[in-house]
Amino acid sequence: MMPYPISAAPLWMEGAAMPESSAQVLPAQVDVLVIGAGYTGLAAAYETAAAGRFTLVLDAGAIGTGCSSRNGGQVAYSIKPSYDELKAKHGADRAFGICREGLDAVAYLRSLAGQIDCDWRENGGFCGAHTARHFKTMVRDAQSQPRGLEQRISIVPKSQQHEEIGSDFYHGGSVYHDDASVDPTRMLLALLRRAKNSGATVVDRCPVTAIQSSAEGFEVLTARGAIRSRQVLLATNGYTGPLSPWHRRRVIPIGSYQIATEPLGVDRIRALIPKGRNMADTRRVVVYFRPSPDGERLIFGGRAALAEQDPLACVPRLRQMMDRIFPQLTSVRVTHAGVGWVAYTFDTLPHLGLHDGMHYCMGYCGQGVPMAPYFGKRIAQQMLGLEEGRTALDGLEFPSRPYYYSRPWFLAPSVLAYRLIDAVGI
Repeated sequence: MMPYPISAAPLWMEGAAMPESSAQVLPAQVDVLVIGAGYTGLAAAYETAAAGRFTLVLDAGAIGTGCSSRNGGQVAYSIKPSYDELKAKHGADRAFGICREGLDAVAYLRSLAGQIDCDWRENGGFCGAHTARHFKTMVRDAQSQPRGLEQRISIVPKSQQHEEIGSDFYHGGSVYHDDASVDPTRMLLALLRRAKNSGATVVDRCPVTAIQSSAEGFEVLTARGAIRSRQVLLATNGYTGPLSPWHRRRVIPIGSYQIATEPLGVDRIRALIPKGRNMADTRRVVVYFRPSPDGERLIFGGRAALAEQDPLACVPRLRQMMDRIFPQLTSVRVTHAGVGWVAYTFDTLPHLGLHDGMHYCMGYCGQGVPMAPYFGKRIAQQMLGLEEGRTALDGLEFPSRPYYYSRPWFLAPSVLAYRLIDAVGI
């Protein structure tokens, strides 16, 4: 029992004008049916509807109950494997192309932010080195970036890190000058308006129960009746369930938990994060934090649990994680908590393509803010038969694991191992 009330919704949603649930009658037939009304589905729906395709988006829950409204809003280069790792597996040309997709995703969102209301901020990001060894690796990587894939990076030694963070927790770090941030809920609502204005119909609280192939494409069964569609896009990411067992076996839903402090005042937050940047570190068990949009609070998130659905249950652990970095916050109140489900893949790459005639786009590995709108656009272009929809990820194997069907049996021991590695500083 918390000693004071905590909202079980993220700070982003406080005061947001969330749309009322749609009660409209579903059409009997559409050209494109998109399943999932998050960043991916709404970005794709905009493209297909703008091209004249009768497009319907369905979501099982209310708009804003998925991770698109409850993430950290951090925008950064987001391909997890390094160029060298990708080169060893896929060859130099494919590796370069995959890495370019990560840079292009950020550039696309930067351009899109000029057209929509998402509270875009060019504040950069700081990544703290959890150990001295991690700092040496940072220096080496910044000085040996692959040609054509360079990012603007500044190294910050431990002696100067108070210019970036009011904490002694780290051993120096790196500043990524091209990183940015958004208000995730505002971005979701902006993409929703954009999709609707292009002609797409969006209906929430309408779960899809089955997808069956038909002579004209697909027959999709829903809680409100059946719909025929020429094309179907599965855009469910961390919420991919039994509707498509093949996809479910290829993504690993992981909870991303988040808290927000009570208002602390702009000066106090500035003392914690002097330049207002996004913050993260090199640990394998992810943490992230940043100032709230009004600069009055700290928003702190991370992998505080594996599958806990009650965000309030994770507040104590998140507090512990936050207090280790900022011991000066041990007495402040937490006022908001939230959880959303991200989707990891076994090769830590996003995947998009076609399986059994159905298009899909998912697996952003916790970096969906820049990647979901970008790849949502690309998969829609592929559905439209446009050459510009091609990506360096096309045709990659979408791997699974033996005996993985719905419950990720391997996740708990893996996370435990990562926590132990982080604890000893390897």
